[in-house]
Amino acid sequence: MNCSTKPLSFPFAALSVVAVAFIAFNVDAGSPVYVGVKTTPPVPLESIDQSAWNSLLNKYVDQNGRVDYRAWKSDAADLASLEQYLVSLSGANASARAAKSVKLAYWINAYNALTIHGILREYPTTSIRNHTAKLFGYNIWNDLPLYVGGKPYSLDTMEHKILRKMNEPRIHFAIVCASIGCPRLANEAYDPKRIDQQLTANAKDFFARNQNFRYDAAASRFSVSSILDWFGEDFGRDQASRLRKIAEWLPSTASREAALRNSVSLSFLQYDWALNSQ
Repeated sequence: MNCSTKPLSFPFAALSVVAVAFIAFNVDAGSPVYVGVKTTPPVPLESIDQSAWNSLLNKYVDQNGRVDYRAWKSDAADLASLEQYLVSLSGANASARAAKSVKLAYWINAYNALTIHGILREYPTTSIRNHTAKLFGYNIWNDLPLYVGGKPYSLDTMEHKILRKMNEPRIHFAIVCASIGCPRLANEAYDPKRIDQQLTANAKDFFARNQNFRYDAAASRFSVSSILDWFGEDFGRDQASRLRKIAEWLPSTASREAALRNSVSLSFLQYDWALNSQ
């Protein structure tokens, strides 16, 4: 999740993508980084093998979603495994018809894997915001496209143009921008067969954490993550509808009832952009 309030433009230099190599150029003064290969013929989204990604997450991500970037960066084999996984993602046919569950799992996994790849390229670093130039220079959300079927998909495009268009607000508790303020990074790959349960579990985990949600019954106030401010429209057209949407994921009966009654005021918690490292 790049937590920007609107899609950003992303200029790409011309590039001929070959079918035999993983391509990643060094970042220099805003030069884009191209990830992935052109595969012919492309394969269905559901054919992508998620086992390598699942193993990497299980090895380097703890139950709180914190990543051991130091250990991952020092393991050449696992760096290569992540890169090869991204190459496999690039061979998918993104334009083919597929079930919503398949698309959600594919693009959430792609977003999170590409984000981690981008952070590992820069590590050691203290925050993704160190690599998000506004006007000039490299911006990880725009300048690190994954080529899928020969077409570039930046992190920004994946979030705003694909995932948010799928009318599934729980994506905001699944895509992770490598920051403490983000939802927990699940230490397993998203699976089309279980993604509904996985998304619900992460939504409940999100609101169970004090950094994301606090209920002051005496003051009739919810303090919630800024994610609900930045992306409020994805949860409903007004406060009442947004509270009804999140009610089922709230951690207590009292907070759920208050949400359903729309009997609270809302304030938004300061977002923590520090790196989600162990």
